[in-house]
Amino acid sequence: MLAPTPTASARGARTQGAICIKDVVKVYDPDRAAIMAVDHCTLDIAAGEICMIVGPSGCGKTTLLNAIAGFHSITSGEIYLDGELLCGPDKPMANPGPDRIVVFQNGALFPWKTNLENVAFGVVMQGKMRKKEAYEKARAMMADAGLSGTEHNYPGEVSSGLRRRVEIVRALMNDPKVLLFDEPYRALDSLTKSVMHEALLEIYYKNNVTIFFITHDLEEAIFLGHRLVIMTSRPCRPKQILDVDIPHPRDYSVLTTPRFRELMDQTIEAVHEEARKSFEAGEREG
Repeated sequence: MLAPTPTASARGARTQGAICIKDVVKVYDPDRAAIMAVDHCTLDIAAGEICMIVGPSGCGKTTLLNAIAGFHSITSGEIYLDGELLCGPDKPMANPGPDRIVVFQNGALFPWKTNLENVAFGVVMQGKMRKKEAYEKARAMMADAGLSGTEHNYPGEVSSGLRRRVEIVRALMNDPKVLLFDEPYRALDSLTKSVMHEALLEIYYKNNVTIFFITHDLEEAIFLGHRLVIMTSRPCRPKQILDVDIPHPRDYSVLTTPRFRELMDQTIEAVHEEARKSFEAGEREG
């Protein structure tokens, strides 16, 4: 049974950023192979929700994220943001825009610019703010994110965890409706990752932006999310949706609670079944 969409009280007061994915199909056709990556996927994500997406490698999770971002077309179906069509039958590819910002796995800071310059760069180049105004906003947001004192450092002079935080603040400078994360903490060690999880939640509590977050880390998925969407092996569609009914705000003490362990057990069982199917399919294809 699919879990209900979180209530407004569970998500904060956010009123923008609702995503509706309706019967989406994506077929790649390299050399007429007709590879189906996404299979009639339907999913509603509420405004201000942290929606965590897990599933086997190569199942189509990133394809779905790229369709929302406007990087890939869809074959059929529709995707809406706050009731407005992003892509559908007559418009197979969404237009990228500042209302949907992607935080990539490998990072995208300019190494020759300071952290402050990186954060302010986009809004200045787009003509949204004058440089002085942008720097003032950037300093305030960096302070809120625990980055005071790093403004004049270059990305290479701070830790990987702090660089990730700078990237998130840079994304939020555009006041997006949605942040799209594709395994942003994959390369971090477990201790740094745990600090980054709490930092992300602190940033989220101050902004309440909708978050679509792909991960293979099940503990990460349950700790951060309002809901956890477990995808099938390729082609991708929701197999099970779990309501993470652990109250926000959260800190790492929730990891030792009985409910957290129950949710982990449910998730492991569902994900393992799909991972096994994916492995067996890979063996047959080989």
